[in-house]
Amino acid sequence: MTENNHKTAEVGITLLGLGPGDPAALTRQAWDWLNTIDKLILRTTHHPSVASLPAHLNLESFDELYERMDSFEAVYATIVDRIITLGRTTSVTYAVPGHPFVAEATCPEIARLAVAADIPLRVIDGLSFIEPTFAALGLDPFPELVLSDAIEISQRQTPGFPPSEPVLIAQIYDRDVASQVKLTLMVAYPDEHPVRLVHAAGTVDALVENLPLHAIDHSPHLGLLSSLYVPQLSPGASFESFQEVIARLRAPDGCPWDREQTHLSLRPFLLEEAYEALDALDREDMDDLAEELGDLLLQIVLHAQIATEDGDFNIHHVLEGINSKLIRRHPHVFSEVEVADVEGVIRNWEQIKAEERQTHGAPEKKGLLDGVPIALPALSQAEQVIERVQRVGFEGLSALGDQETIQKIIDAFEKAEVGMRKALLGDFLLAVTSLAYKADIDAESALREALQRFRVRFNNMEAQALASGQTLMDLSAQEKARLWDATGYRDENEADL
Repeated sequence: MTENNHKTAEVGITLLGLGPGDPAALTRQAWDWLNTIDKLILRTTHHPSVASLPAHLNLESFDELYERMDSFEAVYATIVDRIITLGRTTSVTYAVPGHPFVAEATCPEIARLAVAADIPLRVIDGLSFIEPTFAALGLDPFPELVLSDAIEISQRQTPGFPPSEPVLIAQIYDRDVASQVKLTLMVAYPDEHPVRLVHAAGTVDALVENLPLHAIDHSPHLGLLSSLYVPQLSPGASFESFQEVIARLRAPDGCPWDREQTHLSLRPFLLEEAYEALDALDREDMDDLAEELGDLLLQIVLHAQIATEDGDFNIHHVLEGINSKLIRRHPHVFSEVEVADVEGVIRNWEQIKAEERQTHGAPEKKGLLDGVPIALPALSQAEQVIERVQRVGFEGLSALGDQETIQKIIDAFEKAEVGMRKALLGDFLLAVTSLAYKADIDAESALREALQRFRVRFNNMEAQALASGQTLMDLSAQEKARLWDATGYRDENEADL
């Protein structure tokens, strides 16, 4: 029992837990209290123990709110307001299934408001659904169980908890909720992942179903007392477990090589892993891409671990920062701002970024182009510059992509003195990048793919020369040309060379 300035007088609030369902599971304290009062307000009468409550009680419930209101939030807000209002002028007992502070939205808010308003508060504990659920499962929830709510999960795009830990999901109360929960979970878990539905735990009708995840919404036993136990997918299948591995590598008794690394020493690896991921994308090799993204993530988490050790920031600062930035820059998704099309999204994005630069940005990062890293490869850097100035209506760079302009640059290059040719070649490359942008082609990718096509064909030519007992150095220009044509390699996108 928890009390806050409780008076046995005429005003105050008592929050009472009815237990998991079996009337025999009511606590002695709850039973004694129920026999001393005349009126009991129930959140819902849909609970097995209600039928066995003391016969003299005048029972009221909020069941009609669930039928009348559009959302659980509205129902709960109305209940809280009603109980607080009553508690200011009279003594009220409000009873809920299970424990008042376990998987129960109304009681914690009632308690918070009662304390703030100095309304006497008493809490009579009840057995929650957790204990009989794990008795039915034959499992100990410690040390790493996650508790979650089916309604919340059903409204998410991803589960919201690490699949490396077991989870108990409460309130799988009908087929629709089970279906929505299933679809969210299958973002992270395979369809056949074995799970266990627990029904009516703590009552004589308790039942445990073992079935694959994809089948949970087909159970005929779903009801108000159903919950879902999802065993862990794999100990290594979470960001947190990966973070622990990196921290262990950097620990005093960890790997000597990893312990020696610094932000600067890791620079080439960060760049290399990014390019290897791009290479996997170019080849459309999804297995390789999955591996390369892991290597890239390794670099990110390793940098965050070094920053943690140096006291600069940690991975949670990184995650919180990017989360806040994405939400702030997408008000058309996360708030009430409306945009008509992609162009509207981009305009809104640029306006928000400009406000951020003025309000929070460092002095050297207040311009439109200051966010384009100068360490990017030149083609990628050019593409970003072209795109950014295009967003604000500047057409100077996109005009370079006109074929007439490109031809003029070529003509000027042919006539120019040696000292001028480098600048003209730079203008030509920028113009070609602008041409690619206007054609909605990623110039960096196009060049990388062209190089890959050339490498494959060249390797074939070299292999054929070696197979005949020669090297390319031994062949004349004419023989190389004939061998090049004889390789038989032709990509449908390959131009004549």
